[in-house]
Amino acid sequence: MAENVNKTEGVRAKQLPEHGPIDENGREILLSLKDVDITFGKGEDAVKAVQDASFDIYRGETFSLVGESGSGKTTIGRAVIRVNPLAAGEIDYKGVKISGKIPHSLDREVIRNIQMVFQDPAASLNERATVDYIISEGLYNFHLFENEADRVKKVENMIEAVGLLPEHLTRYPHEFSGGQRQRIGIARAMVMEPELVVADEPISALDVSIRAQVLNLMKKFQREKNLTYLFIAHDLSVVRFISDRIGVIYKGRIVEIASSEELFNFPLHPYTRSLISAIPIPDPKLEKHKVLFTYDPSVHDYSVDKPEFVCIGNDHWVYGNKKEIEEYKKIREAGVPLKAITIADQVHNEEHIDAQEELEEEKFLQTPVHDTGSVWYTILSFFLPVLGIIAGLIFKHFKHLRNFRACKKGAIAGFICIAVIIVIFLLLLVLAVI
Repeated sequence: MAENVNKTEGVRAKQLPEHGPIDENGREILLSLKDVDITFGKGEDAVKAVQDASFDIYRGETFSLVGESGSGKTTIGRAVIRVNPLAAGEIDYKGVKISGKIPHSLDREVIRNIQMVFQDPAASLNERATVDYIISEGLYNFHLFENEADRVKKVENMIEAVGLLPEHLTRYPHEFSGGQRQRIGIARAMVMEPELVVADEPISALDVSIRAQVLNLMKKFQREKNLTYLFIAHDLSVVRFISDRIGVIYKGRIVEIASSEELFNFPLHPYTRSLISAIPIPDPKLEKHKVLFTYDPSVHDYSVDKPEFVCIGNDHWVYGNKKEIEEYKKIREAGVPLKAITIADQVHNEEHIDAQEELEEEKFLQTPVHDTGSVWYTILSFFLPVLGIIAGLIFKHFKHLRNFRACKKGAIAGFICIAVIIVIFLLLLVLAVI
């Protein structure tokens, strides 16, 4: 049965089948990228943003694509929704080729089944349209309601499902916060009842307190509607806990793909290790002494031994030449998890210093509030040294040590000045007598 289904991959069709091809493990392949190249510009100014990108996304899973800014994550996401054209390769949805020129009927089905949640919730919403129209636009375009009452019911149910109220439908996007706008964007996508959602860094523009709410909302829709997500992000600390599988992309090339736990336990490619080492540690002392692993592309020698994207077992794919692949296989077969985050040894040597700092801080906190050692105490004690000495003794008795030192310093300077004046006066007196 699997062989018969797989024969339909990449075929030309006017409509999408009900189910996609099945792989050897019995998983339905919803989306498949095959040797995808995406180029911007022409001639000498051409820039290859994505090269030889290949991966499958299975129905019901969350596949995350991670990498630094400019690595090509969003470019791939926009190619999936047919915004960015391909220079080479193809994209299949349910075994049907959807890249390039396709029939109008198939194009409408792809738009209907693949929706996108954009990164910037403010820029992705029409400021001149009400929330009601923004959410209903897809329903209007695809006639997904029986009558006006049915449309209103669908929109109200969706706006409540994302945590907003029906009275918000008459408002405009600028009247909402960033988190609320992102919920509107999610409602706009979910009201179409898609099978695949491309989420392009949907939480990066939101406050930390709002991010968990949006992620929980997306997971809720996934459970209820059996949704599949292509989750584009750069924050691995978030990706680890929401993803079934993770693909790592570097300068437009996929360098590693594995399940979430597999990737974090065995980050074989050095670029993956560098991303994981950059994850912040909640403990400030450990974070202070964390040793960042920096990826250096020059460590690879691909002049003779050309690299390939190879599965080393455990559904773990890595990009490398034959020598590197053999090393990766040995590490994986050993079964000992790799330590991507390293803490410098000096953190242990500085425990004594930290203890001293804590004692000094405790002493400082025990200092009286008004023990400021103000310069005015020094000036007044200079002109009135006797009173300065008396005031200094009083300060010392009540443990105002800074004030005591200020008075002492001013009084001593005052006595010295008086002594110098007396000596000069006596010398002048003697000279006058003589």
